[in-house]
Amino acid sequence: MSSLRIDIVSDVVCPWCVIGFKRLEHVLKQYQGDIHAEICWRPFELNPDMSAEGQELREHLQEKYGSTPEQSRMIRQRISDLGTELGFDFQFSDEMKIYNTFKAHQLLSFSELYGKQTELKMALFESYFSEGGNISDTQVLMDVVAKTGLDVELARQALEDNRFVSEVREQEAFWQQQGIHSVPAIIFNQKDLISGAQDESVFMDYLKQHLV
Repeated sequence: MSSLRIDIVSDVVCPWCVIGFKRLEHVLKQYQGDIHAEICWRPFELNPDMSAEGQELREHLQEKYGSTPEQSRMIRQRISDLGTELGFDFQFSDEMKIYNTFKAHQLLSFSELYGKQTELKMALFESYFSEGGNISDTQVLMDVVAKTGLDVELARQALEDNRFVSEVREQEAFWQQQGIHSVPAIIFNQKDLISGAQDESVFMDYLKQHLV
């Protein structure tokens, strides 16, 4: 069996990160028994200066990318359709907000100690995209933590004592220094980069060329 380390640099408010991972996940399932994949989620903040109360998503997209309301609706519909194909429920609404994700990244570092990173990452995606949760809110985050089976009080303490602040900041800086400025960025065996939510065929071709 081949071993494969996969570092995924992403943010929990990035819909394309969901799509990219679900495509990768589907390809990896086809190689069960042939490849042992170790997936490590690495922090990237799309909006590091976002306030705790967040910002209305349509307003944010217009300010950041110049998207018109119609363009925003079309993009959200496309993402929703792709999510349906991949088994993920995107529930966009006109009231949806974008939030600061620094606390969420701290909890992802915490969850890595217990081998629960992917479970927590998917639960965070679902909380935000499927349930409209404010994932900058500590109690919302604790509810997500509870769903993964992690110890809620330990997770709360990790946030309160800022235990993972330096680690997250150092990781963010490291990946930016490696030239990662957009997500998802998927790095195989710490050397081969595939950027963006690529089609399954891209991941399949990589595995055939390098591992299978």
